[in-house]
Amino acid sequence: MILPQPDLIGLLAVVVLAGIVVWDAVWLLRQSRLVPQLGPAPGGYAWTSGGAEEAIRHWGNLFSMAAMFVLPWGFIRMSDTSPLWAVAWDALLLFHLVGLLVPKRYAVTRTHLIADGQRYAWERLKLADRQPRRRIMLLRRGWGIFGPLPIAAASNELTTVRAWIAAGLLGGESWTLMLEEE
Repeated sequence: MILPQPDLIGLLAVVVLAGIVVWDAVWLLRQSRLVPQLGPAPGGYAWTSGGAEEAIRHWGNLFSMAAMFVLPWGFIRMSDTSPLWAVAWDALLLFHLVGLLVPKRYAVTRTHLIADGQRYAWERLKLADRQPRRRIMLLRRGWGIFGPLPIAAASNELTTVRAWIAAGLLGGESWTLMLEEE
């Protein structure tokens, strides 16, 4: 059995990771266009998180990335792959890590939640049965184990954001009452 060249596999892994980093960067840049102003807005509410809230939101991803930083180094010598690919891998992971920790903009409207530069229809979301204290956990219907959608907010704004999200999920009269309170 002929195995592919180790450097070709290294290149492929780095190209795939670069695609993921670029994809996430595009969505990160798109968020400021989708959520141009913060606070109460006509027909909804918008807020931003801080780096600490994003760290809480992505704690599981951060631990996974720590493992991903060191993982290639264990295989370099064994597979005779150039260390250049592991350095490139770690550099891309570092960019991705920074992207995870950058403060994000979120918004709720009558029909959608806007998070991570994307729009999620309320019909496609539900609240997780167990809610963490320092973030809001939504689930995307039909996504299975890939369904969790954590939402971050500053601790002084978390209660307000929870109320807006609940109103969005309930819709109808609940949403109208939220608009009247503002």
